[in-house]
Amino acid sequence: MAVRRKLDLAGVKLKLQHWSELNATERAELLAWSDDPTAIEALRRYLLSRTETLSAGRARELPRPTAEPWQQGERLPEPLAASCTQLGLAMRPGSWAGLNELQRFALMKLSHPGHEHRNLPRALAEFGLLER
Repeated sequence: MAVRRKLDLAGVKLKLQHWSELNATERAELLAWSDDPTAIEALRRYLLSRTETLSAGRARELPRPTAEPWQQGERLPEPLAASCTQLGLAMRPGSWAGLNELQRFALMKLSHPGHEHRNLPRALAEFGLLER
């Protein structure tokens, strides 16, 4: 999820084929890549250049996220609340605000409409968000 968040921030869509052609060192470098704005811009340029020689071709550019629910810590996003309700789960009040951006990103991806939500309860428990 950490790499996926960085790809979203950079506005780059890597296909599974791209990912499979990167070696373990490159994958580790992506995980360790800083996520400050200057570094994210460098990541975008690097990935677009690096993928030009891969069999799947150059990675696709995507719009960069601005004001996405996972970038906001003020209130629980409706898709996550709806997924919790669907699964019969209750989050501790105010717990969303205590999460870091990566945790919020992961929960939003796991609660995406149409997703089977299999790992959402595990993530909520891991982050200590479930009411007891």
